[in-house]
This record gives sequence, C-alpha cells and structure tokens, in this order.
Amino acid sequence: MNDCKPNMKILEIPAPPTTIIDQISTANSAPRPANASGLDIGRYDPSATLIRINQVMALTGVGRATVYKLMNQPESGFPQAVKLTDSNARGAPVAWVLAEVLNWNRARIAARNKVAA
Repeated sequence: MNDCKPNMKILEIPAPPTTIIDQISTANSAPRPANASGLDIGRYDPSATLIRINQVMALTGVGRATVYKLMNQPESGFPQAVKLTDSNARGAPVAWVLAEVLNWNRARIAARNKVAA
C-alpha cells in the first residue's frame, strides 16, 4: 500500500465584519483603500459616505416604510435622502449621509435621556 498523502495547503481568509455596526466601528479612523471583500464604510469620512436603505434600517432599527414616513415628517428630524441619479421615478436610487443618520440616532438617545431625567 502506498501511504502517500497529497500536499494540501489551507488558505485562511479572515471573516468580514458581520454587522453594519462592526463596519462603522472605526468611523473616526483615517481613510484607507477600499477592501475588495466588501463594503467597509467605517474606513471613510462619515460626512461624505452615502449608505443605502438596508444600512439605514440596520443602523436605526426601523423598517423601510418607517424610514420614508419619518422623512416626510419634518418634526422627526430624520435625514433626507440624496438622489443618486437625475431620475424622478418612484424606484430611483437614493442614499443617506452616514453622519446624518448617526446624528439622528444620537438625537434619539439624547431625547430618551432627557425624558428619563
């Protein structure tokens, strides 16, 4: 019998961040090149980073319909979307400024703390 085993190489690939919170945890760090393995929004300037609806929903904890409802209520202070094209069609792509969404979250937390105090 031949006990020869083929030479096997194991390639270890680090797992990407699993949540949007993991991705933005280093939002205040200096900008770095984009990671080819996926979106790494924490590596860019939050005031110039646009995020899509799924990321907004993950950061705020509210659903798609509620995001658009809040946008139509000026008293909510929810950030307005940025049009990504010149299209006025209903399904035209839009995004939100990451810093504005984070500031809205902070305002909600501050409002909670004022009510509790």
